[in-house]
Amino acid sequence: MTEQSVNLPKIKWQPLIQDCWHDFETLMGEKGGCGGCWCMSWRVRRAVFKQQKGDGNRQAMAELVRQNEPVGILAYLNDQPVGWCAVAPREKYIRLENSRVLSRIDDQPVWSVSCFYVARPYRRQGISVELIKGAIEYCRQLGVKIIEAYPYEPYSKEIPPVFIWTGIPAAFAKAGFVVAARRSAARPIMRYYL
Repeated sequence: MTEQSVNLPKIKWQPLIQDCWHDFETLMGEKGGCGGCWCMSWRVRRAVFKQQKGDGNRQAMAELVRQNEPVGILAYLNDQPVGWCAVAPREKYIRLENSRVLSRIDDQPVWSVSCFYVARPYRRQGISVELIKGAIEYCRQLGVKIIEAYPYEPYSKEIPPVFIWTGIPAAFAKAGFVVAARRSAARPIMRYYL
């Protein structure tokens, strides 16, 4: 695990691999994160996602982990899983590849930070920024050159944090990302160049 620091005790992160699958299940809880997603929303077509919502999505993610496919990193505080950041090659995200607003801006190979989940007691404490920094380091270790993100620009402070699962631009900016394209006022495409 790699240590990161925030105003909390030391945050550590580690890639999601089979050895820590139980930690991922613990973090996501019975509902699978946000309503049975298990972080499969971007990875499959909408109809497939709805069909396998819940346990089907859990099994699909578990299979990716069993196959040693890079899917993301977990954040730990005092050895307890407190956060998740999905990061993988962009082409693994079918719905992202088919998005008009978030379509590719060039032909460069990129990895995408597509999703966050932070346990309720730890929200609004900087965990997502630390997860972004962990994703950068994880990508650096894998030789990735460009990381992309697709945060949501909140139009109101009343939006519950759980619904901003792609992150917000300010968190990515704190970690060094810059806006690379914007086809929608609410959805910039941000990049980090390693």
